Amino acid sequence: MQSVILLLLLPLSFLISCSELVATKAGDEAALLAFKAAAYSDALASWNRSTAGGFCSWEGVRCGRRHQRVVALRLPSYGLTGVLSPAIGNLTSLRTLNLSKNGFSGDIPASLGRLYHLPSCPRPEPKHFFRDNQLRGRVPYEVGDRLKDLRVLLLGYNNLTGAIPMSLGNLSSLIALELSYNQLEGTIPSSLGDIPGIQYMALAFNNLSDIFKLPTQASSIDLSNNLLSGFLPSEISSLRNLNFLSLDGNQLFGDIPDGIGELVMLQELWLANNSFEGSIPQSLSNIKGLSTLSLSMNNLSGPIPDVIGNISNLQQLYLAHNNLSGPIPIFLQNLTSLSKLDLSFNNLQGKVPIEEANLLGKGSFGAVYKCTFQNEGTIAAVKVFNLERSGSTRSFVAECEALRRVRHRCLLKIITCCSSINHQGEEFKALVFEFMPNGSLNSWLHPQSGMPTLCNTLSLAQRLDIAVDIMDALDYLHNHCQPSIIHCDVKPSNILLAEDLSARLGDFGISRILPEKENETLQNSNSTIGIRGSIGYVAPEYGEGSPISTLGDIYSLGILLLEMFTGMSPTNIMFKGSLDLHRFSKDALPERIWEIADTTMWLHTDACDRSTRSKIENCLVSVIALGIYCSNKKPRERTLIQDAAIEMHAIRDSYLAFVQSLEVAHD
Repeated sequence: MQSVILLLLLPLSFLISCSELVATKAGDEAALLAFKAAAYSDALASWNRSTAGGFCSWEGVRCGRRHQRVVALRLPSYGLTGVLSPAIGNLTSLRTLNLSKNGFSGDIPASLGRLYHLPSCPRPEPKHFFRDNQLRGRVPYEVGDRLKDLRVLLLGYNNLTGAIPMSLGNLSSLIALELSYNQLEGTIPSSLGDIPGIQYMALAFNNLSDIFKLPTQASSIDLSNNLLSGFLPSEISSLRNLNFLSLDGNQLFGDIPDGIGELVMLQELWLANNSFEGSIPQSLSNIKGLSTLSLSMNNLSGPIPDVIGNISNLQQLYLAHNNLSGPIPIFLQNLTSLSKLDLSFNNLQGKVPIEEANLLGKGSFGAVYKCTFQNEGTIAAVKVFNLERSGSTRSFVAECEALRRVRHRCLLKIITCCSSINHQGEEFKALVFEFMPNGSLNSWLHPQSGMPTLCNTLSLAQRLDIAVDIMDALDYLHNHCQPSIIHCDVKPSNILLAEDLSARLGDFGISRILPEKENETLQNSNSTIGIRGSIGYVAPEYGEGSPISTLGDIYSLGILLLEMFTGMSPTNIMFKGSLDLHRFSKDALPERIWEIADTTMWLHTDACDRSTRSKIENCLVSVIALGIYCSNKKPRERTLIQDAAIEMHAIRDSYLAFVQSLEVAHD
């Protein structure tokens, strides 16, 4: 009898489940229509029941494949106004919500507390929640009380008022909190300091008055332009993971504690526009990776410490409007990365070594400076040749000759050249190039700041993109430029990176232009000038007297590829005798690929499953194998550049397609 009852109950439970599913789908549609009714905009005109495909095909809406519930609502910059309907809380399967840069006003509905699935996305979308609207009222207490697994809460650039609720401290999975540019007041709740995994906290431009506790695991904290007062506590030294700290525009006073020097991961320190006094801490020299130091508009006194000259990565130094005294330190000329310097309104004496402060680097035949054209405000890199150096004039002519023939997106763009004689009869020669803000590839593969971080290393995907750019550049020079050009010095320091980290091949100072009629296979040059290239990258046959050839560039490219993905320089002291980077890489394939791969690539990835690990492994094996083929000791056995470029494109595209499929699956 019990079995009969069970069989009768099974179809009943199935019917109940189906009816609930229909009801929840109908609820999603009703919630979206209520959202539309409250948000005044023609942008949602397609949201109606007659639309083919139902609400899952509406603009900005994405549904799950299995139950057709709304899992994503993305409507950034759609010009939406009105208020947020409380019905949004009925979209209980929502995993991604982006309503940023609209014109919503009114309160944030407490019904958001019902969106329990918002945190379930394993990699939170790097866009915004309700950022940049006109929302007012308080931050709902329910957000912290109910969404305890929320990972990202971004409510900046609104008109929110009141205090930050203590309940936000319950968000134990939170990694990012942004409440900047509101009108919040009161204290910063101590409960925020207890959130174990928070990485990013931005509360700038509010009216917050006190700090009780800061999260020790955070990597970025911005509390600038508030009403914070009192001493900067010595406990700040416990924030060992910080790479960004801004307390600009507050009412802090007293000495800057020596413990600030224990923040060895710090890259940017902004303490301007307070009332700090005393001297600049000597301990700042411990922060080797510091790129920005801003202490302007305080009451600091004494000399600028010489130890600041040890911060070799320093790019911005702001010390204006203090009471600093003594000579302008000569060490400024050693800060070759320095691009912005302000020492005004102090009691300093002497001359700023401006020329050295703008030095980007030095080479065999001259130096490169960062310059700004005042009329246009354009920043450029100017390569000034040292004409006292033998071969520099020939290098200038060779580079001019090569650059006037080429035009490709992956080659460093020349703006103009200069050749003149000054009033003292001294000859001057220079080349003006577009400025590459991210410097050379060498500085990313081997950062000088010591500790590798997300900000000074490259991900696997970024390295693949750069490798593709380099190969496209060489393919153009060898096969699509008339006549063909052999670069002769392919190495990381001659690869420059633009703002988006796309690569440009530069420095044609020792390049060789081939005659119009040349052997198409080897494209040899009968040059007898001697070995061209740099130690570790120059083709071995050049040392045996063989003529210059495009295959020499391919050898250098192969070594460069191996260096990019192993992180090992070919001139590393471990390479002695018969062991070189080529042999080191070849011996590891394929079983020990994880042992030789550059571990800094994994700073940019989350923990991965077996499928992802397998895909990464296959990608690495393919790239390293290509580098090995290109750097073969026998020139005729090297992969030709056109074939290498095609293969590199395929490797990159396959990996990026896999990454994109993971992101779609997570949605």
